[in-house]
Amino acid sequence: MDKTYRIEDLAHLSGATVRTIRAYQDRGLLPRPERRGRANLYSDAHLVRLRQIADLLDRGYTLASIKELLEAWDAGRGLGGVLGLAAEVEGPWSDEEAVRISRAELNERFGGAPDAAVADAVELGVLEPVPGDEDSFVVPSPQELAVAVELYAAGVPLSAISGHLRELRGQVEYIAARFLEFTTEHVFARYLDGPHRPTEAEAAEAASLVRRLRPLAQHTVDAELARAMRMLAGRHLRQHLGAGEEPDTLKIDRNVAIPAETMRAVEALVGPEQAAEFITLAAEREVRARSLDRLAANHSPSGDLGETP
Repeated sequence: MDKTYRIEDLAHLSGATVRTIRAYQDRGLLPRPERRGRANLYSDAHLVRLRQIADLLDRGYTLASIKELLEAWDAGRGLGGVLGLAAEVEGPWSDEEAVRISRAELNERFGGAPDAAVADAVELGVLEPVPGDEDSFVVPSPQELAVAVELYAAGVPLSAISGHLRELRGQVEYIAARFLEFTTEHVFARYLDGPHRPTEAEAAEAASLVRRLRPLAQHTVDAELARAMRMLAGRHLRQHLGAGEEPDTLKIDRNVAIPAETMRAVEALVGPEQAAEFITLAAEREVRARSLDRLAANHSPSGDLGETP
């Protein structure tokens, strides 16, 4: 025989309040209890439904969306596929595992981290406070913290590291948003834009696609970042080395307008990544050639190679 519960017992087992249970009934999220004499009795089905609702709320669904999902479940379409898709999308997008760190360890790595820097790290989510333990933190991304440690050891102030992370995060979130728009338009629209929620099979297929496509965003960003760093870091280094006082060093520090047709020809010749270096070296060669011509002219017998004695 199925177990039955009074509303107080159901509230205790499910973690919901009596008031919440009655509100779910009024909104059609929870079936009405069975009436036996003067008592309202709930079953294990009610307990399972309350746990489903709590799980969906934790995943970020609204009560209206939860109602539609539960109606689909009751109609026999199932929640498994939809919840599987949600789990793939909302699950971790990294293989990193969070670690715990004490305030003493933070002070050791950052030379006595000031409270303001710790507050910045908490605000940015680099550190998460541990409830009931003010001297411990959870580090969701040990790699991100390790980068901060290396930058600090290299002489970068903590305030500058926090400011850089804020700026970088905004740019990365834009890239993530564009990737989601791109994949939604070309891949997932057929699952999400129909008049009805996806079927069990469609949701399972979409979840499989998420698993396959998940690494692509990071791989693309990694490759493009490597390309940009290779191109820009070399140029940056040449510019700064060119600021020295050695007489044989040439630094071009003025903005020079290059015709678009010329730029396209250079890129076709040496590739876009090497175009800036090619133009710099070509300019150096031209200046040196003119310097040689001038020196030769100054030391010719007549002082002018174009005249005869």
